[in-house]
Amino acid sequence: MSRALARLRETTGDPLLVRAGRGLVPTPRAIELRDRVSQLVRDGQEMLRPAETLNLKSLVRTFTLRTSEGFVECFGPELITRIGEEAPGVRLCFLQKPDKDSQSLRDGVVDLETGVIEASTAPELRVQALFRDRYVGVVRSGHPLSEQAITPLNYAAGKHIFVSREGLDKGPIDEALLALGLERKIATIVGGFSTALGLARGSDLIASVPERHTVNLRQGMFSFPLPVCTAQFTVSLLWHPRLSADLGHRWLRNLVVEICTKSH
Repeated sequence: MSRALARLRETTGDPLLVRAGRGLVPTPRAIELRDRVSQLVRDGQEMLRPAETLNLKSLVRTFTLRTSEGFVECFGPELITRIGEEAPGVRLCFLQKPDKDSQSLRDGVVDLETGVIEASTAPELRVQALFRDRYVGVVRSGHPLSEQAITPLNYAAGKHIFVSREGLDKGPIDEALLALGLERKIATIVGGFSTALGLARGSDLIASVPERHTVNLRQGMFSFPLPVCTAQFTVSLLWHPRLSADLGHRWLRNLVVEICTKSH
């Protein structure tokens, strides 16, 4: 105690405690510091105390979500409606996902992201599965394929739209067809599902897109199960661990999971 008092006296330039008979009494400077330090301690405790409640009605915040095409059209309307009801001061900013780079999550530019976990996904990211999806074929209403049984042969014989952000022209569907000795003709390559469906809607081209991701985008078109076997895949929600304990972020994560895991 005496060593600590000596250091405080040296720092403040004040004796702080002086003898009065057999006891010690504080100096005016000590009394002033006591009140100010007490407030600092209370402020520090308040700042460091784990957050316990979140007042959604008074929350004012913008969250940024990076998603693939189709996610906003499929899940966005209900998500925005629920947010408006629960937290009217919260705004969503949707960004398109041109690549699988995780740097925007690491940098804090993006709060949440949806996607399929791959080897290139940053290992420190937190992940919550949202739903399973699969590819389906889609053509315009009245397309010849909509009026006949769809086989690997007549599916492969059509002209196809390939969706690839990297400009590739082969994927799991082509591997499945190759196992049957078939090859489809890729007429064009586009960077997103909505573009592929827009082209298919106005032509005889065949689009192959994720089923759940594109429910709303495919309205008025003819969709069919692919006549070849391709693996289902899991679409997940991703975020950086520094936001795991943030109450506002946790609330939004839970809301996204609730809406996406509903049966369709």
